[in-house]
Amino acid sequence: MPYRKPKSRKAGRSPRRRPASDASTKRLAWILAALMAAVVTYLVASAKKAPENVQNFNGNLCAVETRPGLPETILDYRGMTVSFNPETHQPNWVSWELLESEASGQVARASQFAPDPDVEGCPSLNDYRRSGYDRGHMAPAGDMKWDEEAMQQSFLLTNVCPQAGDLNRGAWQNLEEKCRQRARADSAVVIVCGPVFLPGEAVERIGTSGVAVPRRFFKVILSPYTDPPVAIGFIMPNGYVKGGMQTCAVSVDSVESLTGHNFFSALPDDIEKRVESECDFNRWSRISRKHK
Repeated sequence: MPYRKPKSRKAGRSPRRRPASDASTKRLAWILAALMAAVVTYLVASAKKAPENVQNFNGNLCAVETRPGLPETILDYRGMTVSFNPETHQPNWVSWELLESEASGQVARASQFAPDPDVEGCPSLNDYRRSGYDRGHMAPAGDMKWDEEAMQQSFLLTNVCPQAGDLNRGAWQNLEEKCRQRARADSAVVIVCGPVFLPGEAVERIGTSGVAVPRRFFKVILSPYTDPPVAIGFIMPNGYVKGGMQTCAVSVDSVESLTGHNFFSALPDDIEKRVESECDFNRWSRISRKHK
């Protein structure tokens, strides 16, 4: 409700107020104290807490050990970390944490892609024009609506790969939305994704920079604060995904074997071994109604 200036009283005596009795004052104070205690109790009881077995993990869950031998420049942006490859002119991987509070941000979506002038090997906008491929976000703009700088940086070409429209606007986009649903349900998720280039594999190149076109993409998602923690991986072709994202679900171990990267090493060894070996898409994709 907009602020309104109070009306001035007419000249003359101010109206007399009936003094409250001591009993009434004490009763009101007791009621207010009881309400405050009830609110505090509710907030404490409903607050989400990380399970004790992952509260003291040793390091950064977003950290990734890149496949040995891959060129990389590590870029620490506001909302994501990028391992940028100056030879393929795109990320090796992008990692970020998405909190429950960040999954429903209100920052307006940026509209302009741009190169990062401080990064050697970053492609230009012309490299993608009329190439037949979308400029596919790795860390999606929809995950950066909590901060204007993070939103703008998600449109840097260091966070972009050539993606077929059928993937970028299909199963990949659906998976991005599912990750936001999981963040709302699980307090937070840790996500790593990127292109898959196999050693010795012939690749298409686009633009004057020679941006490499991946044949497939990976994504791994960890919910570290559920009890127990859970994780899942996906490997998607760079094109139409027949049957949807569920047909591409794999274990994190499978993604590590294919890419050569090492994920979630900050987890205690026993938890890392368990969550990375599992793949239960039906359980992972099930979101309660209140979190949709």
